[in-house]
Amino acid sequence: MTLKPFFAAWLLVVAPAAAFAQQPATLSAPTPVAVQDKTQSSPRLNPVEARADRLSTQMVRDLHLNNYQATRLRAINTDKVAKLDALERQYARSPKQLEEQSKVVGRERDKELQAVLTTDQYTNYFDARQRYAQFDKNYAASASSAILVNSIQNPAPVRANDATIGPARKETRRTEPLGRTVRQ
Repeated sequence: MTLKPFFAAWLLVVAPAAAFAQQPATLSAPTPVAVQDKTQSSPRLNPVEARADRLSTQMVRDLHLNNYQATRLRAINTDKVAKLDALERQYARSPKQLEEQSKVVGRERDKELQAVLTTDQYTNYFDARQRYAQFDKNYAASASSAILVNSIQNPAPVRANDATIGPARKETRRTEPLGRTVRQ
Protein backbone atom coordinates (compact mmCIF):
# COMPACT_ATOMS: atom_id res chain seq x y z
CA MET A 1 0.00 0.00 0.00
CA THR A 2 2.83 2.40 0.65
CA LEU A 3 4.01 1.88 -2.87
CA LYS A 4 0.86 3.35 -4.44
CA PRO A 5 1.24 6.90 -3.02
CA PHE A 6 4.91 6.85 -3.92
CA PHE A 7 4.09 5.76 -7.49
CA ALA A 8 1.36 8.45 -7.80
CA ALA A 9 3.75 11.15 -6.59
CA TRP A 10 6.39 9.90 -9.00
CA LEU A 11 3.89 10.13 -11.90
CA LEU A 12 3.02 13.71 -10.95
CA VAL A 13 6.67 14.69 -11.09
CA VAL A 14 7.84 12.69 -14.12
CA ALA A 15 4.78 12.92 -16.41
CA PRO A 16 5.02 16.69 -17.07
CA ALA A 17 8.74 16.38 -17.72
CA ALA A 18 8.13 13.58 -20.19
CA ALA A 19 5.43 15.59 -21.94
CA PHE A 20 7.76 18.58 -22.15
CA ALA A 21 10.52 16.42 -23.60
CA GLN A 22 8.25 15.37 -26.44
CA GLN A 23 7.62 18.96 -27.56
CA PRO A 24 9.45 19.97 -30.76
CA ALA A 25 12.57 22.04 -30.22
CA THR A 26 12.00 25.77 -30.72
CA LEU A 27 15.54 26.93 -30.15
CA SER A 28 16.09 27.94 -33.76
CA ALA A 29 15.68 31.60 -34.57
CA PRO A 30 12.23 32.47 -35.83
CA THR A 31 12.03 33.42 -39.45
CA PRO A 32 11.74 37.17 -39.92
CA VAL A 33 8.34 38.30 -41.11
CA ALA A 34 8.00 41.61 -42.90
CA VAL A 35 5.17 43.29 -41.04
CA GLN A 36 3.83 46.52 -42.44
CA ASP A 37 3.76 49.27 -39.86
CA LYS A 38 0.16 50.49 -39.92
CA THR A 39 1.05 53.68 -38.05
CA GLN A 40 3.36 54.94 -40.80
CA SER A 41 1.81 56.24 -43.95
CA SER A 42 3.00 55.24 -47.35
CA PRO A 43 3.10 57.49 -50.42
CA ARG A 44 0.61 55.21 -52.09
CA LEU A 45 -1.92 55.82 -49.34
CA ASN A 46 -0.93 59.41 -48.54
CA PRO A 47 0.04 61.45 -51.59
CA VAL A 48 -0.04 64.65 -49.52
CA GLU A 49 3.09 63.66 -47.60
CA ALA A 50 4.85 62.65 -50.82
CA ARG A 51 3.96 66.03 -52.31
CA ALA A 52 5.21 67.90 -49.23
CA ASP A 53 8.39 65.85 -49.14
CA ARG A 54 9.16 66.61 -52.78
CA LEU A 55 8.62 70.35 -52.28
CA SER A 56 10.68 70.32 -49.09
CA THR A 57 13.54 68.48 -50.76
CA GLN A 58 13.63 71.07 -53.54
CA MET A 59 13.57 73.96 -51.05
CA VAL A 60 16.29 72.41 -48.84
CA ARG A 61 18.50 72.00 -51.89
CA ASP A 62 17.89 75.52 -53.21
CA LEU A 63 18.14 77.36 -49.89
CA HIS A 64 21.07 75.35 -48.46
CA LEU A 65 19.37 74.58 -45.13
CA ASN A 66 20.96 72.86 -42.14
CA ASN A 67 19.36 69.81 -40.48
CA TYR A 68 17.35 71.79 -37.96
CA GLN A 69 15.99 74.12 -40.63
CA ALA A 70 15.25 71.21 -42.96
CA THR A 71 13.30 69.38 -40.24
CA ARG A 72 11.26 72.47 -39.40
CA LEU A 73 10.68 73.20 -43.11
CA ARG A 74 9.42 69.66 -43.70
CA ALA A 75 6.97 69.97 -40.80
CA ILE A 76 5.72 73.34 -42.05
CA ASN A 77 5.37 72.10 -45.63
CA THR A 78 3.55 68.94 -44.53
CA ASP A 79 1.02 71.06 -42.64
CA LYS A 80 0.56 73.61 -45.43
CA VAL A 81 0.35 71.05 -48.24
CA ALA A 82 -2.30 69.16 -46.27
CA LYS A 83 -4.27 72.40 -45.96
CA LEU A 84 -3.81 73.12 -49.67
CA ASP A 85 -4.96 69.63 -50.58
CA ALA A 86 -8.09 70.04 -48.47
CA LEU A 87 -8.75 73.42 -50.10
CA GLU A 88 -8.24 71.97 -53.57
CA ARG A 89 -10.86 69.35 -52.83
CA GLN A 90 -13.25 71.83 -51.21
CA TYR A 91 -12.99 74.50 -53.91
CA ALA A 92 -12.49 72.24 -56.92
CA ARG A 93 -15.30 73.97 -58.80
CA SER A 94 -14.40 77.51 -57.73
CA PRO A 95 -10.89 78.48 -58.88
CA LYS A 96 -11.25 82.07 -57.66
CA GLN A 97 -11.98 81.05 -54.07
CA LEU A 98 -9.24 78.42 -54.26
CA GLU A 99 -6.73 81.07 -55.30
CA GLU A 100 -7.77 83.36 -52.43
CA GLN A 101 -7.54 80.60 -49.84
CA SER A 102 -4.21 79.41 -51.26
CA LYS A 103 -2.79 82.90 -50.76
CA VAL A 104 -3.85 82.79 -47.11
CA VAL A 105 -2.03 79.47 -46.63
CA GLY A 106 0.99 80.92 -48.45
CA ARG A 107 1.09 83.87 -46.06
CA GLU A 108 0.95 81.48 -43.10
CA ARG A 109 3.91 79.56 -44.56
CA ASP A 110 5.83 82.80 -45.12
CA LYS A 111 5.32 83.85 -41.51
CA GLU A 112 6.42 80.49 -40.13
CA LEU A 113 9.45 80.27 -42.42
CA GLN A 114 10.56 83.75 -41.44
CA ALA A 115 11.15 82.43 -37.91
CA VAL A 116 13.17 79.44 -39.19
CA LEU A 117 15.30 80.82 -42.04
CA THR A 118 18.15 83.29 -41.92
CA THR A 119 17.65 86.69 -43.54
CA ASP A 120 19.51 85.70 -46.71
CA GLN A 121 17.68 82.36 -46.95
CA TYR A 122 14.31 84.01 -46.43
CA THR A 123 15.10 86.62 -49.10
CA ASN A 124 15.98 83.84 -51.54
CA TYR A 125 12.81 81.96 -50.57
CA PHE A 126 10.65 85.06 -50.91
CA ASP A 127 12.04 85.75 -54.38
CA ALA A 128 11.40 82.14 -55.45
CA ARG A 129 7.90 81.70 -53.94
CA GLN A 130 6.15 81.69 -57.31
CA ARG A 131 8.59 79.10 -58.64
CA TYR A 132 7.96 76.85 -55.61
CA ALA A 133 4.20 77.27 -55.96
CA GLN A 134 4.40 76.30 -59.64
CA PHE A 135 6.67 73.36 -58.78
CA ASP A 136 4.11 72.16 -56.24
CA LYS A 137 1.16 72.58 -58.64
CA ASN A 138 2.95 70.69 -61.40
CA TYR A 139 3.79 67.84 -59.07
CA ALA A 140 0.26 67.70 -57.67
CA ALA A 141 -1.20 67.52 -61.17
CA SER A 142 1.17 64.79 -62.34
CA ALA A 143 1.23 62.82 -59.08
CA SER A 144 -2.50 62.27 -58.89
CA SER A 145 -2.59 60.60 -62.28
CA ALA A 146 0.66 58.69 -61.62
CA ILE A 147 -0.68 57.35 -58.31
CA LEU A 148 -3.88 56.22 -60.01
CA VAL A 149 -1.96 54.45 -62.77
CA ASN A 150 0.41 52.84 -60.26
CA SER A 151 -2.42 51.61 -58.05
CA ILE A 152 -4.08 49.99 -61.06
CA GLN A 153 -0.88 48.44 -62.40
CA ASN A 154 0.38 47.27 -58.99
CA PRO A 155 -2.60 46.56 -56.75
CA ALA A 156 -1.92 46.35 -53.03
CA PRO A 157 -2.42 43.03 -51.26
CA VAL A 158 -5.98 42.76 -50.08
CA ARG A 159 -5.56 39.90 -47.62
CA ALA A 160 -3.16 38.94 -44.90
CA ASN A 161 -1.50 36.26 -47.02
CA ASP A 162 -0.35 38.88 -49.57
CA ALA A 163 -2.62 37.66 -52.32
CA THR A 164 -3.13 40.22 -55.05
CA ILE A 165 -5.79 40.70 -57.61
CA GLY A 166 -4.52 39.95 -61.07
CA PRO A 167 -5.77 39.25 -64.55
CA ALA A 168 -8.01 36.26 -64.95
CA ARG A 169 -6.54 33.09 -66.37
CA LYS A 170 -7.81 31.88 -69.68
CA GLU A 171 -9.66 28.62 -69.44
CA THR A 172 -8.40 25.86 -71.64
CA ARG A 173 -10.62 22.98 -72.58
CA ARG A 174 -9.24 19.53 -72.25
CA THR A 175 -9.51 17.46 -75.35
CA GLU A 176 -9.46 14.23 -73.40
CA PRO A 177 -12.17 13.44 -70.91
CA LEU A 178 -11.35 13.06 -67.27
CA GLY A 179 -12.06 9.83 -65.41
CA ARG A 180 -13.26 6.65 -67.02
CA THR A 181 -14.09 6.62 -70.64
CA VAL A 182 -16.65 4.37 -72.20
CA ARG A 183 -15.31 2.41 -75.09
CA GLN A 184 -17.61 1.87 -77.96
